[in-house]
Amino acid sequence: MTGAAGAALLDLPVKGPAPMTGYSRDRFGQTWTDDVTVNGGHNGCGTRDDVLRRDLKSIAVKSSSHGCVVVSGQLDDPYTGQLIGFVRGPNSAVVQIDHVVSLGDGWQTGAAQLTAQERTNLANDPLELLAVDGPTNEAKGDADAASWLPPNNSFRCRYVARQIAVKAKYRIWVTPVEKDAMSAVLSTCPGQPLPADTDADVATPAPVR
Repeated sequence: MTGAAGAALLDLPVKGPAPMTGYSRDRFGQTWTDDVTVNGGHNGCGTRDDVLRRDLKSIAVKSSSHGCVVVSGQLDDPYTGQLIGFVRGPNSAVVQIDHVVSLGDGWQTGAAQLTAQERTNLANDPLELLAVDGPTNEAKGDADAASWLPPNNSFRCRYVARQIAVKAKYRIWVTPVEKDAMSAVLSTCPGQPLPADTDADVATPAPVR
């Protein structure tokens, strides 16, 4: 592995998984809160809409939401390679926001030892979040790279590199089998870069006039 992603993987601590004892979603703060110190925090919009505005194209936003709330758009889904139409309403879950490092995996690999604010930042960090196909996200669950990879083979290197970037940023570890799985993926893409925070920036909402 010659790329920055491979080098960062080699720098991650390797340990067995900690128990899930004490884990619940609320240990990572209020869902999609704007009260965070990562990119997009305190911009007046919930994190979910920040990511929808970033990842969807041809979007329309709710005129009374100060440019925040996405009501429709199209997603080039990175996990399946399919184009998915999004319309806010009863079928909104067709597009979901995935934690690239699942929160359950994060809890078992060091997030339990973070402060409450750090965990809230992690759960709302644009680097950690992708808009994706809902059913595929549900199939992933809390799996790590050893148990689940995107069906879209062409995205797997970027997916693993992003997981590594998140784990490095939040000082959480990989398990031996997770590291082996990541190494196997990166062996197919020598030179894979490591995404930076700026690669995942969310845009400041533009008020609708």
